[in-house]
Amino acid sequence: MTAGTSVSRRSDWCRVFRPRPAADLRLLCFPQAGGAASVFHDWASRMPRSVELVAVQYAGRQDRGDEEPIADIGTMASLVAADIEPLFDRPVAFFGHSLGATVAFEVARRLRPRFPTPLTRLIASARTPPAQCRPRRDDVRSDADIRRYLARAGTRSAAVIDSDELWRLTVPALRSDLRMADSYSYVEGPPLTCPITVVAAADDPGCGLEDMRGWSAHTIGGLDEHVVPGDHYYVNAPPDELFTVLVDVLESR
Repeated sequence: MTAGTSVSRRSDWCRVFRPRPAADLRLLCFPQAGGAASVFHDWASRMPRSVELVAVQYAGRQDRGDEEPIADIGTMASLVAADIEPLFDRPVAFFGHSLGATVAFEVARRLRPRFPTPLTRLIASARTPPAQCRPRRDDVRSDADIRRYLARAGTRSAAVIDSDELWRLTVPALRSDLRMADSYSYVEGPPLTCPITVVAAADDPGCGLEDMRGWSAHTIGGLDEHVVPGDHYYVNAPPDELFTVLVDVLESR
């Protein structure tokens, strides 16, 4: 974590920046490719006290920087699902952004009991449905490939391109995560039983609301749709509209 950041390490995978032991619900947040738990550091202060925000920390970054990144979504999902079992002493919802939405979905599929799921809701942000995920057409082996990817991703990614320090800290995990995303192949199975909320960013050229409607095939619990301001990386400076959506859907569980 960054210097001066207070964090409670609940387990290998879970970080809590603002513990709320009396909370009615936990919201587990899964970051995007190349992202880390710290992207959600300020979110807790913008959520009601009835919600405890738990950020998932992938291997190979920040306080897990000495670990090898995991190269397979299925393997990661199984490890996370086992790790978070103690958190289900109260209702739990998932929020996943971009690749994190796919990871969250695969974790949800591994929860027990399977039918009905103990999960109250899955919130998928800026990600095509699992059954429609396809490998990207660009390569990520060279730094030039990564720069082109970031240049297309949104205005906030320019900071990584322009900063040697951010590049050094971010790109190894990003490259590993993109390869993990490319190797993902959806395996058919029963749909989730909890509702799914999809959130699209208004200025995201790669994943608009129309691209996300296929998430409805992955649940029997219903789908609701929302659009918030920003580009693909809006989670780094989340708009107020996002928290309005989160509060509304979590209160409607």
